[in-house]
Amino acid sequence: MAAVPSYPKSSAATAMSAIKTALLLAGLAISRVLGGTTVDPAVLDACPGHTASNVKVQGGTLTASLKLAGKACNVFGSDIPSLSLEVVYETTERIHVKITDPTTARYEVPESIVPRPSSANPVSPTSAAIKFDYTTSPFSFSIVRSATSEVLFSTASHPIIYENQYLRTKTVLPTDANIYGLGEHTNTFRLDPDNTTLTLWSRDAYGVPTGTNLYGNHPVYFEHRSTGTHAVLLLNSNGMDIKLTRGALEYNVIGGVLDFYFLAGSQTDPTAAATQYAEIVGTPAEVPYWSFGFHQCRFGYTDYVDVAGVISNYSAAGIPLETMWTDIDYMDRRRVFTVEPDYFPLNRMREIVDYLHSQDQHYILMTDPAVGFLPNQSYGPYDRGTTDDIWLKNANGSQHLGLVWPGVAVWPDWFNADAQAYWSNEFALFYSPDTGIDIDGAWIDMNEPSSFCDLPCDDPFEQAVQQDLPPARTTLPPDPNTPIFVNSTPVRRQSKRDSLLVPQYAINNAAPGGNLSSKTAYTDTIHANNLTEYDTHNLFGTMMSVATQQAMLARRPSLRTLVITRSTFAGAGKHVGKWLGDNFSDEEHYQNSIAGMLGMATIYQVPMVGSDICGYAENTTETLCARWATLGAFYPFMRNHNADTSISQEFYRWPLTTEAAKNALDMRYRLLDYIYTAFHQANLVGTPVVSPLWFKYPQDATTYPIDLQWFYGDSILVSPVTDVNSTSVSIYLPKDIFYDFLTLAPVQGTGAHVLLKNVLYTEIPVHIKGGAVLPLRAQSTMTTTELRQTDFEFVVAPGTDGTAAGQLYVDDGVSLTQAAETQVTMNFTRSTFTVAGSFGFDTGVNTTRVRFLNVGKVPTTVRLNGKAVSAQALSYNQATKVLDVTVGLPLAQGFTVALN
Repeated sequence: MAAVPSYPKSSAATAMSAIKTALLLAGLAISRVLGGTTVDPAVLDACPGHTASNVKVQGGTLTASLKLAGKACNVFGSDIPSLSLEVVYETTERIHVKITDPTTARYEVPESIVPRPSSANPVSPTSAAIKFDYTTSPFSFSIVRSATSEVLFSTASHPIIYENQYLRTKTVLPTDANIYGLGEHTNTFRLDPDNTTLTLWSRDAYGVPTGTNLYGNHPVYFEHRSTGTHAVLLLNSNGMDIKLTRGALEYNVIGGVLDFYFLAGSQTDPTAAATQYAEIVGTPAEVPYWSFGFHQCRFGYTDYVDVAGVISNYSAAGIPLETMWTDIDYMDRRRVFTVEPDYFPLNRMREIVDYLHSQDQHYILMTDPAVGFLPNQSYGPYDRGTTDDIWLKNANGSQHLGLVWPGVAVWPDWFNADAQAYWSNEFALFYSPDTGIDIDGAWIDMNEPSSFCDLPCDDPFEQAVQQDLPPARTTLPPDPNTPIFVNSTPVRRQSKRDSLLVPQYAINNAAPGGNLSSKTAYTDTIHANNLTEYDTHNLFGTMMSVATQQAMLARRPSLRTLVITRSTFAGAGKHVGKWLGDNFSDEEHYQNSIAGMLGMATIYQVPMVGSDICGYAENTTETLCARWATLGAFYPFMRNHNADTSISQEFYRWPLTTEAAKNALDMRYRLLDYIYTAFHQANLVGTPVVSPLWFKYPQDATTYPIDLQWFYGDSILVSPVTDVNSTSVSIYLPKDIFYDFLTLAPVQGTGAHVLLKNVLYTEIPVHIKGGAVLPLRAQSTMTTTELRQTDFEFVVAPGTDGTAAGQLYVDDGVSLTQAAETQVTMNFTRSTFTVAGSFGFDTGVNTTRVRFLNVGKVPTTVRLNGKAVSAQALSYNQATKVLDVTVGLPLAQGFTVALN
């Protein structure tokens, strides 16, 4: 959801000291001039660097001392004169390189947020796929692929700069390097290696503009070469600019430590880089089967009658609706954990939920982190949080105030030891199945955290009035800078706080004015563990995600959760899914959504991802929404969502969009078990559930920049029409065999672009990659519950070598711990198709038929489990070369079909 528009700032300045006001204004002025700090690289490269000494090597661990090699540069503060280096060969594919200040405890990403993989048993460098090389004077290091001696990362000629609030590391890159990741952003999936600056600092990025910092932060990149794919993670949550210039990649970080993980990946399979990254940040959460259905939402449903009408209209139109969502409209004066008594009364909301559940459908509500600042007004969520003392604090210990949907508001401090109990209790009370609204999943927003207050936020109460937000009270709180003392010791010294508000290096933050505290919590706020928001800002969304997942688990301890968030950090996918924010209803955002999805699902291990279908802001059109319905059917997370200022855009609003949605959902639902199986595999090892073409064709250089086509699961190639007002599209087909998903006819790829004409607005080109066996439901249905009661059919799509393989995983679809599972492997080779596996979970359905593709003629004999199949059980299409063999066996046993 978007932030409200900016309004003129209040002239009052009584809520903070004149010093702080002047400081923030100065910071705004500096940021406007700099727009992110620009310094001649030659100046930075002329810094003295370091000399390594006291180098010790013990097995797979190297330690050393690093000392300044000359006169301090002091470019953005004072250089730290002595550093410590530790290098650990944690596995044969992973090297951990960490540079710290041995004399002062510096902030590091807490283990509680990103648990580190074990480094207790380093491997021998002689067995490692990558190696750490270094020179002592001047100190530099390189990461080298052992098999080829290829340099993957090197600081040669670029000295490391290490200051209190500025860290700089620069590596050389090959010419025209293929770099992916370093998001969240709306750049192309393959980053421009010659002129790109990526800024990591969470913000409410209405319109998800290209070339700016957005909601989440994932400081990892994959680099792909014809000789292999490797990955680099800088585990640091501080604000940073990452600059790609000709032949180099440069980190400019405003705090923390240099904490690098180098991943060897593979010389042949890009997937290895993804699974190795998952070993660090965790594999994605398993989500309930129903969450892969279609979701409908908007900001602007007027009342419960409006919501009920949407549900009814989808049913009347014959469009499958799995889950209904409601934005903040349902809240009483936009206060979290409340309902508007006249427009969304609790008894009628419960009636809607009961109806949905009776129809095997689901319901989700918005939950924001900002809690209305309402002392002495009997607002339970605020009162209980105040009693538990869990709010984010100013330096003097007072509650830090922001301005969000309910007006003046406070935020939970997720580092507070009591915050989880508070959050779980609020969920238990408001979302109670017995007395509240029994939601099936959770939607969390505004968790960058977002604030509407303009800097300097002297009087949030007055700004609430100006912005027509509910004013919490008419009197101002005490000056947040009023000194207080704990055990006769000042809580914070002013000099330290100044540097937290406006560091000397200004990252390229696109929030208004560029100041770090612009439109968010102030960076000098203090957490319960004495960490500052300056260091932990980028973790807020993920910490709220974890707290919300735990609150949902407390409500339904035995069931998987679906939590969709806006702000993420490395490792978020272990707990939640994500939507890509407040996009526009236009062709650019339609196209950009694909690269955004690939970034999250392929690189960052957040696979339950999608964009607002048909666009969030501004007005969609019938043709745009039709095209987007077909595109969105191949997002892992499929939701139509738009703003209160936009026209209604439910799929049933236009005939063309209705037909497009039905066609797309028919394909999606028939493929649901295929993608569910891919998610299970991702949960086991981190295999991406969607991927770019170069993951499958790593030697084909044409595929490297392609981000308007992708693989959905392992074998479904999706190639949408990218000009939404056109009926033709040029798609790339690598040199391989493919099959049209609808007709099943073979299509030979030649490693060239192919122009597809007459692609109706209700269609999307989809192909099966040769070598796959697809487990499809025989027909689509109106709900996923009904879908699970329909039979399977297997589609055998031989590759160029005549073989094919696939997998199918089935469980009860909802339980956190499965009592029984069915895991099926399907293989086709030498004219024999075999289904085998373990069949612990009783699906209760049959395998109706096996469809063999690219069969030149009807075989003389077809045998099922050794017995000849009658002619009535066979069907052959000469035009498409498809042979159908009726099976009619329960999906609780293996079988074999032989073509002779």
